[in-house]
Amino acid sequence: MASHIGKLPVTIPAGVEVKIDGQSFTAKGVKGTDSYEIPEGITAVVEGNEVVLTPADDLRPTRAKHGLARSIVAGMVKGVHEGYAKTLEIVGTGYRAQMKGKGIEFSLGYSHTITVEPPAGIEFELPNPNQVIVKGIDKQAVGQCAANIRKLRAPEPYKGKGIKYADEHILRKAGKAGK
Repeated sequence: MASHIGKLPVTIPAGVEVKIDGQSFTAKGVKGTDSYEIPEGITAVVEGNEVVLTPADDLRPTRAKHGLARSIVAGMVKGVHEGYAKTLEIVGTGYRAQMKGKGIEFSLGYSHTITVEPPAGIEFELPNPNQVIVKGIDKQAVGQCAANIRKLRAPEPYKGKGIKYADEHILRKAGKAGK
């Protein structure tokens, strides 16, 4: 019994260069370069325009690493080719964001503003004061950075004020019950 995810080959799109050196995997594309250390017990081979990952044995930990390694490799190939982006929306009267150099300064109803600097490999985009786009080639880093920004003022359930993902639906609660 093999990993269902792990046995799927990863297609290499045109313009992406893949290099495998032992357990070291490197992908280079138009957006940048990313590398990953493939876990022990998993071997990666380039066959035509596909990367195929195979496990050394059929033990449970190896099967788990097989699927994980394949997902990470597929994410890296997509990241260096297209990149990843998460869109955040700022909801609330007076809540807004503005660019401060490469970082963003948030006004979120606190007595002070909060400045967020982008980590390495991440860039911010502000189409308008109530929308922030986090972009990068590393899926995990983009998601973590977006989650950290959302954590500054998570949406509350009564009025929905705060920072939320663009595709997120906030479950609303009823306010005070009248007599």
